[in-house]
Amino acid sequence: MITLTLDMRQYDCPFIDTSDDYDLSFTTLHWDFNPTQAELETRILVDGADEGALNNGLQALDDHPNLYDHELLSKRGSSAHIRTVIGETNAMGTIRDYDGYITGPFHIEDGTEEWHVGFDSNEVAGDALSGLDTSNDYTVESRDAMDVGVLQRFARNVDAAATLVEGCMELSDVERETLRTAVDEGYFNNPRDASLDDLAAEFDVSSSAVSKNMRRAQRKIVGQAVDAIEEME
Repeated sequence: MITLTLDMRQYDCPFIDTSDDYDLSFTTLHWDFNPTQAELETRILVDGADEGALNNGLQALDDHPNLYDHELLSKRGSSAHIRTVIGETNAMGTIRDYDGYITGPFHIEDGTEEWHVGFDSNEVAGDALSGLDTSNDYTVESRDAMDVGVLQRFARNVDAAATLVEGCMELSDVERETLRTAVDEGYFNNPRDASLDDLAAEFDVSSSAVSKNMRRAQRKIVGQAVDAIEEME
C-alpha cells in the first residue's frame, strides 16, 4: 500500500472556493460516495474566525453552483456541523479511475485541501498523480509505503492513538505553548540548553509560573500516554 498526503487545489470544489473567499475551514467527519449518482455526501465540521465569518461562509457555500444539498445540523458560536451533497469532482473521479481510496479525513483551509489517499502500488500511484495534473494543482507532502505488519499495528491501535490525541487536546493554549517552547529551546536536553529562567524570560512571567504550566502539561500528556500504552496491542 502506498499512502500519499497531498496539498490539493481543486477548481470545481465548493468547499475550496468558499475557504478561499472566507476566513473559515472545513474538516470532514464522515463521507459516503454514491457511485450510481456520482455524488459525495459528507458530514463536515466548519470553523470560522468568528461567528460573522461562519455565517457569511455558510451562505456563500449554500449559493455555490456545485453544491447540491446543504443542511445545518448544529451550530455553536463560530463552529457548525453540516451535511452536504456535492457532485463528483475531477480529482475524485481521477482517484477512483485508478482504484485509489481515501485513508484519512479531508481538511480544507485558505483555498487548499489536505488529502490522504492510498494506492496498491507505486506505479498506479504515479499514473494517478499524472492524471491529477490535468485539472488540478497539488503538492505531494509525503509518500509512504506500508506493509501488512504496519497496517495491522495501525488498525489494532487506533484507540491508543485517539487517547494520545485526547491528551493533547486537553492542554490549554498556555500549557501547549510552554511545552512547545521548552522542547524547541532544549529544556529537556541532557545537558539542558535552557533553564526555567530562560523560559520565563521568553514568556515574561516568573520561573514558578513557567514551572507550574510545565507540570500541568506534562501531567496531562504523560497520563494519557500511560493510558495509551495500556491500550496498545
